[in-house]
Amino acid sequence: MSYSQQLEELITKSVIPDIDERLDEIFEEIADSKEAAQDSKEEIEELREFKADLQDVLEDIKNGDIEEDECKELIDDILEAQNDSLDEDFGFTEQE
Repeated sequence: MSYSQQLEELITKSVIPDIDERLDEIFEEIADSKEAAQDSKEEIEELREFKADLQDVLEDIKNGDIEEDECKELIDDILEAQNDSLDEDFGFTEQE
């Protein structure tokens, strides 16, 4: 499988669904509290912009406008970001 195919699969099957899931969580939080905090508004905007950028990458892949080495770099960056988010403890501490 080429890097462009791997990148397309990673974006469509992992990254965009994760973004959509996080957006849903934020909207649920807003619905529960009946108001949107500034942080939530900013996160929504950032996620929407990131999703739009990913859709542009998918369009570039479809049109053949992206090089394989660039696809490999993007794959590495995405996987690194996903691993970093898994490594975070999200404020929880281990119980001794």
